[in-house]
Formats: sequence, C-alpha cells, structure tokens
Amino acid sequence: MIEMLSEKNIAIVGGGPGGLTLARLLQMKGAQVKVYERDFSQAARVQGAIVDLHFDSGLKAMEATGLMEAFKANYMKGADKYRLLDPQGNMLMDESQRDVEPVFGDEHFRPEIDRGALRDLLIDGLLPGTVVWDSQLIGLREIEDKWELKFENGMTAVADLVIGSDGYRSKVRPYLTDLKALYSGAAIIQGEIDHPEIGCPAMYELVNQGNLMAMGDGSTLVVQPRGDGGFTFYAASMYPENWGISSGIDFGNPIEVSGYLKKHFVNWNPVFFMLFEASEHFTWRPLNYFPLSIRWASKNNLTLIGDAAHLMPPNGEGVNLAMLDALDLCECLTSGRKANLKEAISAYEDIMFERAAPLCMETIDGIKDFAAPTNESVKEFVRLLSNTKS
Repeated sequence: MIEMLSEKNIAIVGGGPGGLTLARLLQMKGAQVKVYERDFSQAARVQGAIVDLHFDSGLKAMEATGLMEAFKANYMKGADKYRLLDPQGNMLMDESQRDVEPVFGDEHFRPEIDRGALRDLLIDGLLPGTVVWDSQLIGLREIEDKWELKFENGMTAVADLVIGSDGYRSKVRPYLTDLKALYSGAAIIQGEIDHPEIGCPAMYELVNQGNLMAMGDGSTLVVQPRGDGGFTFYAASMYPENWGISSGIDFGNPIEVSGYLKKHFVNWNPVFFMLFEASEHFTWRPLNYFPLSIRWASKNNLTLIGDAAHLMPPNGEGVNLAMLDALDLCECLTSGRKANLKEAISAYEDIMFERAAPLCMETIDGIKDFAAPTNESVKEFVRLLSNTKS
C-alpha cells in the first residue's frame, strides 16, 4: 500500500465501467474503497447494448485489472463486425464476410461485450461488500479535509477522497466546477426491442449479431444486439434545442413515437419501419457535452472520471475513456512519484484533459457527419472504418 492512501477511505460515486475498474485497480494496491451505486441491486435493470473495448484504452485497463480471461469468456464473438446500409437498404460495407478474423493482441481488434456482462465481471473482481447499492447521492458536505456523502435513502458516509464516476448528471461535478453541459445540435431517439426475431425478423437477419448502421438522407440509424438477445437502436438527427419538449411527442407512448419515426424516415426502405413498430420502449436523448477549454482548479480530495468529467456525444470512446481515466488516476495515486494527494490528482487531471479536450472538439465538429450525413460524409465514414480494421 502506498503511504499516500494508507488508512484513507475512498468513495467512488457511480458503479459503471469506469468506477468499477478504478475500484478494482485500487483494491489491488491495498486501498480501502467503497462504490456507491444508485441502482437498487446488481440485477435492477438492463444495462444497455454492447460496448467495444479498444486496444490502447479499454483493453489496456482490463489487462491491468487482471480480469482479461473473464473478459474473453464473456465477450460477444462476431459482434464487432459492421454492416453499413444506405437509406434504400443497399449494402455499402459488410464485414460479416471478411476472410481474416482479428484476435486479442491485434491493435485493430475491438471486441464487443454486453454492458451488463462487463459490469458483472468487474463486480466479481471486487472484495465482497465493496458496492453499496441503493445509494443515490444527493450532496456532499466538506468537513475539514474529508467529505460527508448524503444519500437519498437517508444514509451518510465519510470519505477522505471522493471520485465522481456518476455520469453526465453527476452530483459530484458541481463541487468542482459550475460549467454546465452544452447542446451539440444533435439528438437520438433510442428504442428497445426484447424479441427482435419475432418483432422484426427481417432486421434480425440483417443485424446477424453484429453492428448495423444505415446512413444518409440527413439521418443515421444504428442497431446493436444486447447480451439477452434483444436489440437497442438509435435514430440520430439534428434537432433544435429542447425539441423533445416542444415537439409535444409523448416518448412514453410507443405508438406515438413509432408514428413520428415512420414520418421522419418516410423516404427510407420500409424494412427499417419494423424497428420502430417492434420497439416496446423509447427514450429521447439530446447529445450534450461539457466544454473542456476551461478546466477546474484541482482539489486534494475530489476528482472526476468518465462522462462526469468529459461528457461528449457518442464517438465509440466513452467507456474506453472512463476505463483509461481509472487506470491513469490509480497510477497517479499509487506510483509513489507524487508528494501528496493534490499533486497526484492534478497530474491525473492534466493527462485526462489533454486527452479528452481535443477528442471532444473533434466529435462536436463532426456531429453533422454522424447525425445528418451526406453522401460524401458516408463515403468518408466507410473509408475511416475500413482503415481502422486493416
């Protein structure tokens, strides 16, 4: 155990991949860690669609946790293959027929895993009782050089160091900065289909347990398999800010949302309409981001990782960045190269901001290419995707 963390209680707020990875890494160093998670239990809800881990970030962090064999036993073989269609259903790119399969150790291999399976294997790697469930943080109170954490269920806890890993609605973030999220100009309507083989069999065959994308005509559709056999899909377009409210659409009414999507995609091949009609649940998700041009002043007992620190629109990097944040923060805290906690946290934040800021700007600059693609931007996407796989 590094002296800097000796006899210190560390609280990680949020039990997503980043927070759990950090907890595992710190426990491997002998630190005393608790993860406070708002979910009522480990099985309280479906965690969402699949996520791919990258060679120099997510997989690097997974290797450091010592849980790579568990990951290999749980990842979804073949789910990293992409099929790209145009709005008329014509195939633009099909990796399901590729001759050479990438393997672990190949820098271009981005294995996909169900988010729930990823969370479960990380939890299994923690000491019993590390995750404190049903712990929705409502606020912090600074007591000398410690923090008192207050939870919605009435529970309180005291920690010497608090790390916010609680996503874009972070309750920890306001204690470091008052900079608010900005709207990118794009939004997605997310749909969930529990039995796609019954509800949309033609789409089920097209997806074929891989990643299916359809781009063009000012919109993008992404369809991904879930570990339980269901589908999650995302319909992305450019929308005015607060359109989810001003549109008057009741997103809790699947028939109403399906009707809107069929009108919005009226010029697309009707095969895509099967997705909308089969969805049992929709969610409106404006794509926001945190401006990273101004960084907060480092504290000696509080910091952020993942979306809580650097929210940005989907770019395939979110979970990977959170896990890499965890690896870098653990290294700064336990390497013995920093004189105190503030120096260690400041060093981590230097790394995190330097990495995240340009990536966020690049994502915002290219948001129209994703949410309102033209023929040229689709061709460029095919070229980029082909380059990352070769």
